[in-house]
Amino acid sequence: MTARVLEAVPNFSEGRDLAVVRAIVAAMRETGADVLDWSADPDHHRSVVTVAGAPNLVEDAAVAGAKVAFERIDLRKHHGVHPRVGALDVLPFVPLAGMTMADAAEVARRAGHRIATEVGVPVFFYGQASDPPGRPLQALRTGGYERLVELWPADRIPDVLPDAYAHPGAHPSAGVACVGARRVLLAWNVWLDGLSLEAAREVARDLRESRSGLRGVRALALWLPTRERIQISMNLEDPEVQSPATVFAALEERVVVRGGVVVETEIIGMLPDALLASAAERYYRLEPGTTQRMLSRRLVDHLAAHNNSPVTRDE
Repeated sequence: MTARVLEAVPNFSEGRDLAVVRAIVAAMRETGADVLDWSADPDHHRSVVTVAGAPNLVEDAAVAGAKVAFERIDLRKHHGVHPRVGALDVLPFVPLAGMTMADAAEVARRAGHRIATEVGVPVFFYGQASDPPGRPLQALRTGGYERLVELWPADRIPDVLPDAYAHPGAHPSAGVACVGARRVLLAWNVWLDGLSLEAAREVARDLRESRSGLRGVRALALWLPTRERIQISMNLEDPEVQSPATVFAALEERVVVRGGVVVETEIIGMLPDALLASAAERYYRLEPGTTQRMLSRRLVDHLAAHNNSPVTRDE
C-alpha cells in the first residue's frame, strides 16, 4: 500500500521561553508523528515546528501542540516584531506523498474543528481549506490579536465570524487560530547591513506581490533589537512557480542600489528543493547547516524509517 505522508508547519507565538517550546514539541512528538525540525526566535517571539507522518498522526500532533499553546501562552503579555493573532497563530497542512491537496484540506478542516471544540480557540480556515478555497492568510491577520479582542464579540463585526468555534469571540489569552492547506513554500529571512529600516521597508514593498512586485512574494522589513540588525522576512508561496533565484536577485539589486549589502540567508523550517535547484548554495549566503534540512531528503528518510510500520487508520 502506498504510504501517505502529510506535513504540518504550526507557528506558535512563543520564541523566548524555550521550556514552553520544548513542551509543545514533546507533546507533538508523543503522538507518533515525526518532528523534522523546530526553531524559536526571540525577536519575532515565535517558534516554528515541522512535523510529518501519516495524516491521522499529524492531525493529532497539531491538536496536541495547540493544547499546550493554549495552556502556556498568554498573548496579553506577548510582544514581538512578527504579526500574530493567536497562541497557535497559523497551522498549514501540506501534502507530501500519496495525498492530494483536497486530502490535506480535509485534514485541516477536521483539525480546525477539533481545536475549536477540544481547545476552545476559534478557528479561521485559509488557503485551500477555506470555503471557497483561496482565502489569503494576510486578510485574517490585519490589525493582529489586539484588533480581534477590541472588536469582538462578533456581533460588532458580523461579517468576520470564525469558521469553527465554541464561542465566536477571540479567546482573551489565546486569540484565534488560522488553519489552512497549501503547497510547500519557502520561508526565509535575509540579513542586511548598511541600510536604514526605512530603506529596507522600501525594498520589501517593492518585492511584495500586493504592491505589484513579484508573484507569490510576501515580505516585511524588521528591526531585531536583540541582534541590533535589520532583516527582510519573506514567504515565497510556490518556489516551483516563482524561482527563488529571481526573488533573491531582485532583493539584492534593490539593496545594493540603496547602498546596502546582503549578509546571510536564514531558512525557516525545511528547505524546498527548488531553492538549491535554481542556484549554487553560496549564492544565497545560506547559514551553516541549512542544506541538512532538505525536505526531499528528510521525506526519503521518513519513508525508509516507517517502511515496516503498522498501517494507520488513514493509510
